[in-house]
Amino acid sequence: MVETPATPEAGGVWHGRWASEADTEAFARQLAACPALAHATLALHGDLGAGKTTLVRHLLRALGVRGRIKSPTYAVVEPHSATDCPLMAPGEPLPIWHFDFYRFNDPREWEDAGFRELFATPGLKLVEWPERAGDFLPVIDLDIHIQPGDMTHTTPSDAEPDEARQVRTSARTATGRRLMSHMTP
Repeated sequence: MVETPATPEAGGVWHGRWASEADTEAFARQLAACPALAHATLALHGDLGAGKTTLVRHLLRALGVRGRIKSPTYAVVEPHSATDCPLMAPGEPLPIWHFDFYRFNDPREWEDAGFRELFATPGLKLVEWPERAGDFLPVIDLDIHIQPGDMTHTTPSDAEPDEARQVRTSARTATGRRLMSHMTP
């Protein structure tokens, strides 16, 4: 994984490149090690196939979620519980909600679906396609932008060029800045 550390001078922005899915998993493990994640809201940006759900799957596994982890594309939200989460006290599960607003045609659908209550509860919220919820979405702690990129000149010979991703994160809150502190070397 190639990365540029987040610094105050850069405005809390981190740039990275994932040469393979293993780099995506390593990034997820870095995030999962930060206690601030337990009560954060992360927005995942990128086109279809960019790797948003892949990142979420690796993050949920790193947090201790067991069983099948499916995309919430049709259900809009998938609840999870990390029962062996290292961020929580022994025996206390971490509630996690994975949202996918791709199918929203109008931001008011967020309000109509009753998501305000879910976002007000403790736990981790992961949001794909946040822009489709418009101004209804509560404050995001960390934006993660993932873009497929042809980085064949920087990938190891055993990595697939179509697995390469360019990543940019930006913190919007103090929680987001704490999360970004775990992304520095």
